[in-house]
Amino acid sequence: MFFRESETTELKEYVVDDIKKEIVAFANCDGGKLYIGVRDDGTVVGLDNADSVSLQISNMVRDAIKPDVTMFLHYETIVENGRDIVAVDIQRGTDRPYYLAKKGMRPEGVYVRQGYSSVPATDAAIRRMIKETDGDRFEAMRSLNQDLTFRDTQKEFELRKTEFGPQQMRTLKLIDQDGLYSNLALLLSDQCVHTIKIAVFQGTDQTVFKDRREFDGSLLKQMNEVYDFIDFRNQTRATIEKLYRTDVRDYPEIAIREALLNLLVHRDYAFSASALISIYTDRIEFVSIGGLMPGIELEDVLTGISVCRNQNLANVFYRLHLIEAYGTGISKILKAYEGTQEKPVIETTKNAFKIILPNVNSKYEAENKTVMKPGERHTNDTERKLSDEEKKILEYVKTRGSITKKDAARLLEVSDSTAVRVIRRMVKSNLLKQNGKARNTRYTITE
Repeated sequence: MFFRESETTELKEYVVDDIKKEIVAFANCDGGKLYIGVRDDGTVVGLDNADSVSLQISNMVRDAIKPDVTMFLHYETIVENGRDIVAVDIQRGTDRPYYLAKKGMRPEGVYVRQGYSSVPATDAAIRRMIKETDGDRFEAMRSLNQDLTFRDTQKEFELRKTEFGPQQMRTLKLIDQDGLYSNLALLLSDQCVHTIKIAVFQGTDQTVFKDRREFDGSLLKQMNEVYDFIDFRNQTRATIEKLYRTDVRDYPEIAIREALLNLLVHRDYAFSASALISIYTDRIEFVSIGGLMPGIELEDVLTGISVCRNQNLANVFYRLHLIEAYGTGISKILKAYEGTQEKPVIETTKNAFKIILPNVNSKYEAENKTVMKPGERHTNDTERKLSDEEKKILEYVKTRGSITKKDAARLLEVSDSTAVRVIRRMVKSNLLKQNGKARNTRYTITE
C-alpha cells in the first residue's frame, strides 16, 4: 500500500500530542484517515504494540476533545511490509465544531483541514458550524464563550426563592447534554456581551443630552438596573379635589415594566447592536432589535397574538414569575393607559420593534411654570417632588453648610458632569444659590 498525505490523510510515525488536533480537524470537515507507524514520506516503520497505541489514542480523544467524538472513530490494525500500523478512520461529526477541551471553542482550539494541514478555524467558520449543527435559534446554539459565571443570576433566583443549580440549568437549557453552555447561558451570565443603552434628553427631541448610560452584564442585572434608572426619573404629580388627593406618576409602572420585559425577551440577540431606550420630557421610547417574527403582523400583536423569538429565555422569565405564560405584555401596557388622553404607540420595521409610552403629566408642565422672584422658594408641593438626588444634596448642605461640585459627585456616586447638571437644576429652581467662582464655587441653601 502506498502512503501519502492529502486533505483526508495524515501520517504519523508515532503517537504525539498533535494527533488530537488532526482528529478535531477531520471531524470538523469531511472526515479522513490517520495512520500511526508511517513517516511523513510514506515509509512504514511500524509499531511494537499496535493495541496499546489504539488504546492510548482512544484515551487521549475521550479526555481532550469536546463534544464527545469517540463514536465517530474506528480503529484497525493493519500489516504493511510485515510491520503493524494503526489506521484511525475519523468520520465527519454531527456535533461540530469539535475542539480541544483545554483551548475551548475558540480558533486556538478548533481546527479544520486546509490542504495537507490542520489549521485553526476562523471565528466565522466556527459560527457557521454551530449554526449548521444547532439550527438558527440563537439562544439554543452553543456559546463561543464557555468560561461563564452567574453571580447576578444566582442572586436573582435566590431572591425569588427558586433553585439554580446544575440540574435546573439543564432543565432550563442553559447546559446541553455534553455539559456545554448555550447562548441562553451567555445571556444570563456575567459575561453577556449584549447591552442596553439609555439616553435622557432635555425637551422632546435629541438636541440636548442630559444623561446617558450603558448597562451590561446578565440580562437579569440589566433588567433591575434599567428599571431603577427609569423609575428614579418617573416623577409623581399630585392633584387635590376637595378632600381627596391623587398621585399620578409620569408613566404607569406596569407599562414601564412590561415594555422593558418585552425589550429583553423578544429581542433578536443574533444582532450585536444594543437595545435603546430614549427618555424625553413627553415620552419614553423602547427600541428592541429585531422586528416581528415571520408571518406575524402588528395587528396580530395588538389583538394578543404572541410568537416568542426566544422561547427558552421566556421560560426562564416565566420561572421567575416575571412574565405570564402567554403574551399579555402589550395588552397590559394598553390597559395601563385606560382613561387617559395619551395612548401608547407601537411601531415596527423589518429589524426593530418600538414601544412609545407617553408621559401623562407632561401636559401640566406648561401650566405649572411660574416666574419666581429672586429669593422666592418653591411651594411645599414642588419640594415634595424633589428627586432623591436633590434630597441628598439638600440634607448634605443643611448638615455641612455648603457643597461643591466634587462633593456632590462623591455623595451621589455619579460623574462630575451629572453632579453639575443636578446642581444647576437646583440653582435654577431656587433651591441652591452659588457663592464664589471657578474652583472656589460653593453652593448653599437659598435664604
